[in-house]
Amino acid sequence: MQSTRTLGKVAARPSRVAFRGAPRWVSPALTLGSVTSDALLIWLATWLAYLVRYKAEVGGPIHSLVDRPFETFYPAGGVFVGLALAVFLVRGLYALPRWVGYLDEASMLVGGLTTSMAGVILGAYFFGFFPSRLLFVYAWAFAGGLLLAKRGGVVWARHRLWRRGIGVQRVLVAGGGETGRRLMQALASQASLGSRMVGYLDDRAGEPSRPVATERRVLRAERLGTLADLPEVVRSAPIDEVMIALPAEDAAQVRGLVEQCRSAGVPFKVVPDLFQLSLDRVDLGQVAGVPLIGFHDATIGGWRFAAKRTADVLVALTVLAVGALPMALIALAIRRDTPGPVLVRQERVGRNGAPFTVTKFRTMVLDAEARRAAIIAATEGADPRLFKRRDDPRLTATGRWLRRWSLDELPQFFEVLRGEMSVVGPRPPLPEEVAHYEEWHRQRLLVTPGLTGLWQVNGRSGLTFDEMVRLDLFYAEHWSPWLDVKIVLRTLPAVLTGRGAC
Repeated sequence: MQSTRTLGKVAARPSRVAFRGAPRWVSPALTLGSVTSDALLIWLATWLAYLVRYKAEVGGPIHSLVDRPFETFYPAGGVFVGLALAVFLVRGLYALPRWVGYLDEASMLVGGLTTSMAGVILGAYFFGFFPSRLLFVYAWAFAGGLLLAKRGGVVWARHRLWRRGIGVQRVLVAGGGETGRRLMQALASQASLGSRMVGYLDDRAGEPSRPVATERRVLRAERLGTLADLPEVVRSAPIDEVMIALPAEDAAQVRGLVEQCRSAGVPFKVVPDLFQLSLDRVDLGQVAGVPLIGFHDATIGGWRFAAKRTADVLVALTVLAVGALPMALIALAIRRDTPGPVLVRQERVGRNGAPFTVTKFRTMVLDAEARRAAIIAATEGADPRLFKRRDDPRLTATGRWLRRWSLDELPQFFEVLRGEMSVVGPRPPLPEEVAHYEEWHRQRLLVTPGLTGLWQVNGRSGLTFDEMVRLDLFYAEHWSPWLDVKIVLRTLPAVLTGRGAC
């Protein structure tokens, strides 16, 4: 049962100082504290590594030629601290937005430590300093453990403060159209990241509030006035930031709102109304002082494609070897349930629009495809680009069970071996679904389709088609081996609980 709750009420005109957040010196002070604590922890890690290797002799006895007091490691330890802090600063680890998750921060931290330790090792050998090689390993491991533990504690404390309303960033959304609606939904869904929507401004007349659906509940966003009321609302309401979310054709109005925010001294952001484009695919340049912006396609190529393909082959071979017996039992169950073939083959559209055949365990009656158009027509609100129905009358008894646990897709690992599919990627569409695509939807065809993806771990059958396409494009733009691992790990509970399946 979804609950309904109101997102923020506007105060009756409190003083500007009362709601304007922390003093300006707080953020630099926190950054300085974070840098100082990191330096102390890295130095502590160096000392612990020395104790473990040279005093406890973990890893083998220490030869007299390399035995030395800790004071001789001061230069190497200082270089380790300095390099690590420099790398962290360059990578922006001390200026991360609040919506960056712990796992992403941990990945940046471990990468920075690895880079800095490589520099220490090169410097040590360049200057003829030859300690036990295990010392470097221990120092890297201790530093990583201490820094990850520290950041985990900071994240835990920060979230507890946010739940109590301390340090929460209060956001006003300027715009109530499609762009604004998506922004409000994103803010409501990510309340744990320390942002709270105070309300929104919209020129269109309507209800004083509007529902904003999230995964667990429905919230109501307060309409605080029209866009012309921005200066008054900013003066009277506790607002830390304004997010301007207007369609592209209102560019002149966006410029006016930006100037009003600047005059009021309120931080602001502008949400681009180009959903099919991403700033991660932007190349900035200039010709004779004229700025140019170029866009490149969302695709996975080069070394990234080779690494992903290698992982796909290894995973597919493992699953097919381990799953041989369960697949045989599933085939027997299908044969006993209804007459007809055990496997079905469907034409799907793969990478770059190339057709291929996907193999699945049969979950429907024999005339399922002939009845598809009639069922879509009889289903209220059905989207022909992404049709799935929980109570689909074409499902057999065994097929309903296989669909719930996604076991009908096991034969698709043969497509993964052939390179027509990947373990992680966009859902492979049917040709008749592609026929209904808008132009920007076709960008998802630039990536090899997969058995699972962001679309599966973020709602599966509960997503609209446009939401699924945006997740596919985000995946292609931000792909990394670690992202694939995270998606697979999040897929397991989604499959085991049957969440979103149909």
